[in-house]
Amino acid sequence: MTFIPQPPRIPFLLKVGILLSERITGKIMLPPRILSWYPKAAIGSGVMEAFVAHEDGRMDKRMLKLIRMTASYTVACPFCVDMNSHEYRKHGITDEEAQSLRGDVENVSSFSEREKLAIAYTRLISATPLKFHPDMVDKVKAAFTEREFVILASTAAQVNFWARLIQGLGIPPAGFGD
Repeated sequence: MTFIPQPPRIPFLLKVGILLSERITGKIMLPPRILSWYPKAAIGSGVMEAFVAHEDGRMDKRMLKLIRMTASYTVACPFCVDMNSHEYRKHGITDEEAQSLRGDVENVSSFSEREKLAIAYTRLISATPLKFHPDMVDKVKAAFTEREFVILASTAAQVNFWARLIQGLGIPPAGFGD
């Protein structure tokens, strides 16, 4: 299971937030439960999650789902893959597209050029060490507005944050794909 157990007592306000997240997801959410050992980390992570981009102009739900799935696969986080790939078809992502996010997206004709660029940039954000070739940055800047650029980068970075934290605590998948 996890590297450490959840605390025997969870502060009341955190417990309310955890129960709300579990009601929304329909799953036992171990990340906030384990983070309850250090309430500041739980609250900070919860606030960040509350302000995640859901849809903003051309950064629609499909694009954001592709970014989250790509980051999850790139950092090889089982919990993140499970959660971020859940119900991908509802966002207009085909099985072929979902499978290609693990490897080669260039041969999938249904991806737009913007989507391919977002996927490539997400892979760069999610790779170690971070290396951003000026040509790639220029392509992203040409295809996305400044606001969209920030949404792309912050969405990928958020998945990376959760991936490192969840894997660092040994949290297994929650069973979204079940």
